Amino acid sequence: MQHTNRDGAGGPGELTVPMAWLYAEYIAEELLRTGDLMPPTSFEYRAGREALALTIFLSDAEGELAGIRVITQLDTWLSLTAYDRPWQDWVRERLDVLEAEAATTGGAEPDLALAQAAWRWLEETELLAPDLDAVLHEGGPQPDEEEAEESHVWTPAWQLGLPLGHLAIHLF
Repeated sequence: MQHTNRDGAGGPGELTVPMAWLYAEYIAEELLRTGDLMPPTSFEYRAGREALALTIFLSDAEGELAGIRVITQLDTWLSLTAYDRPWQDWVRERLDVLEAEAATTGGAEPDLALAQAAWRWLEETELLAPDLDAVLHEGGPQPDEEEAEESHVWTPAWQLGLPLGHLAIHLF
């Protein structure tokens, strides 16, 4: 598939650089790195980065991502990643809108393709994590190693990445 430069100045065969997605990933990476919550090589870190990058990219309704000041957007991102928000539904709706827009303009945006790949990874990848819904009796005996292992469940990556990203925004 051949892409042309965004401003149309490029010749045939010139690749379009997905600057909006790359900038969203950069911001997400910086927020997580600054928060120092997980090792950057962990799958949990990747889940947080992808969830934050999607939030940042999809919240840019005006197409001005490269011109935003991060500090002015933190409240918006905190609101979108809050525990009581249906984040996954919001992501699906925004991706559907962007797909429809891309279909009417006749071309697939490389930014959108990377956002869709990130969402697929977050939805399809499951990570073994502590069962946050499990109730441990306060003041009771501590679970042994076998019980602790049993209290882990396979969780979609976005369900781990979203709170990690939310916390990273808080710590920024």
